[in-house]
Amino acid sequence: MTSKKALKFGGHALVWAGDWSEASARKAAVSAKKAGYDYIEMLMIEPEKIDVAMTKEVLAEHGLSATASLGLSPETDVTSTNPSIVKKGDELLRKVVDKLHAIGSTELCGVIYCSLGKYPGPASAENRANSISAVTRLADYAADKGININLEVVNRYETNIMNTGKEGLKFLEAVNRPNAYLHLDTYHMNIEEDGMSQAVLDAGDALGYVHIGESHRGYLGSGNVDFDTFFSALKKINYSGPITFESFSSVVVDPALSNALCIWRNLWEDSDDLASHALKYMKARY
Repeated sequence: MTSKKALKFGGHALVWAGDWSEASARKAAVSAKKAGYDYIEMLMIEPEKIDVAMTKEVLAEHGLSATASLGLSPETDVTSTNPSIVKKGDELLRKVVDKLHAIGSTELCGVIYCSLGKYPGPASAENRANSISAVTRLADYAADKGININLEVVNRYETNIMNTGKEGLKFLEAVNRPNAYLHLDTYHMNIEEDGMSQAVLDAGDALGYVHIGESHRGYLGSGNVDFDTFFSALKKINYSGPITFESFSSVVVDPALSNALCIWRNLWEDSDDLASHALKYMKARY
């Protein structure tokens, strides 16, 4: 069972709050609603810490929905040749799907096919096969709960499985599940793609989720990303799905996560101004 995609604009929770405690969730929801967003993308690295009842109450109170994202760790890396690590990855991903289903969400995205981080070398045939098998299992588990999975293509310093849209499509072809989609992110595309159009055009209906991030993770339009070309490509394929603004600053993100995301300098301090500007910027182009 697949859930129908709808064009919606959202913001990553880390734009507003560093965790998902009730106080942080309320702060994020108030700010997202005030700026005019449709949903919040929650970070679900630790699904056991997500309070379902509180989350549903806060979202409903502000007329918002939610999606979720995460990246796997070396301890849960489903590309591993160690079966116990793959099993832990499977278990974590199923817990995330269960939480999403309980919240009433239909979209899971991110680096859910490997560990998020720099690998010492290229993926072996076995690593790749293990990843494809794990994603296929996840897609089947998620389908039973009406959830789509969206595989985020990220740069060479964050995965050795797929760095371009073309590689992502080849991976999806192997998975071959109707609720599995490609997830493109302009921050990563700016590093790896030949331009900001072809990956979108190649993906077509297989594109299920979009992250909008500037080349330096700051204010949209202040870096090197060719957003006009990117949004023009989205129009050409009649893209209808989630579009999430993503930006990080250690003003919000905790030190451990700041280090993991390599936030060595802050490009903003005012979440509300940043988020409001981003939504206007995106809507002016799509």
